[in-house]
Amino acid sequence: MFNSNSMYSYNGLVKLTRLAHSGVDLGPLGLELIKYSEIDSNAYVLMDLSKILLFRGGREFALTTQAKAIAAQQIYTEPSALDKVSLRLLTIMGPGDLMANTPVEFLLENSDVALDIVYVTPDLPLPEQLPEHDVLFVAIAQSDQNMGLLASISKVVEHWPCPVINKPERIALLSRNVACDLLQDIASVNMPVTLRLARQVVESVSTSFSVLTEAPFPIIIRPVDSHAGQGLDKIVDIAELTNYLARMPNNEFYVSSFIDYRNQDGLFRKYRIVLIKGKPYLCHLAISEHWMIHYLNAGMSENAEKRAEEARVMADFDDNFAVKHAQAFSDINERVGLDYLGIDCAETPDGKLLIFEIDSCMIVHSMDPVDLYPYKQPQMQKVFSAFREMLISQKQVH
Repeated sequence: MFNSNSMYSYNGLVKLTRLAHSGVDLGPLGLELIKYSEIDSNAYVLMDLSKILLFRGGREFALTTQAKAIAAQQIYTEPSALDKVSLRLLTIMGPGDLMANTPVEFLLENSDVALDIVYVTPDLPLPEQLPEHDVLFVAIAQSDQNMGLLASISKVVEHWPCPVINKPERIALLSRNVACDLLQDIASVNMPVTLRLARQVVESVSTSFSVLTEAPFPIIIRPVDSHAGQGLDKIVDIAELTNYLARMPNNEFYVSSFIDYRNQDGLFRKYRIVLIKGKPYLCHLAISEHWMIHYLNAGMSENAEKRAEEARVMADFDDNFAVKHAQAFSDINERVGLDYLGIDCAETPDGKLLIFEIDSCMIVHSMDPVDLYPYKQPQMQKVFSAFREMLISQKQVH
């Protein structure tokens, strides 16, 4: 970590995530970084430390540490394993946890694309001096906190001297309710009406749910700006809604109808897909007995049959799922207008594409154990290659 001259060797997001994902205890490294930061305010040390703290659940301390790093230094060069560079990418990020920005680092692991990250905050605009770059990528994710940043960056990059990937004014359209309005009348898509409601409106059940449907329950409810299932619940009656509000202190919620998307075998299937220049790529298929699916809780590693199905779907995706829903993907791409977009989706019993969420910051990676998931490495390399080719093509047309 430290060389003979006491210079710090930056780990970066990918290396630290790989260590955490493989079960390595990052506590000792975190303690070492805390001690080192007390005698040397190296911004790279603070940035690595902030990530370790996020992995270990210390969010408040992590964000404070991250803020110190950004205040000391806005630009960070990501570690690279390759000497040959085909393209230089500059990525704009904002402060926050692992869901606050597109994790571009995972998409460029072991790539010949050199990556610099510049952080901006409400008090720290883009610095005047920036690294040389061929393409600019806006990684700031949509959230209430980031709307001001997206608006300010939109003005700055309007006449940028090189290609800009993911225009900030389009990212700003990805809140759950606005995205729902954006996709609502696409015939091949089912995205249940999503309302953003103040707490007092949700508490007034007769007022709030009459606008959803004549038979409002079951519903799905979650706090605004929540991710990864935090605070997400299915509510079947008024009593459950009262109990939910009693344990959730939030002031605003997203509310939508629940769609039962079970297959005939009684299992739920959720697909994570990225659109790269409009073309869909499957990143994972999670299969679960429960409606609220996340890949880590779907029991994929414990069930060989589920993994075998995921492998089959990945192998056939381009000729099957992607063809079946080609019109839906095309319409989504046209409406959203982003070069890179993540989609969490399923299929309804009547064959439509059921959209749970569209976002620019979904995590896709190739870190699952090769012995359990040998089929994933080739699939994810297709994703990474497509991302790289998109960058190269943007450079070439400029």
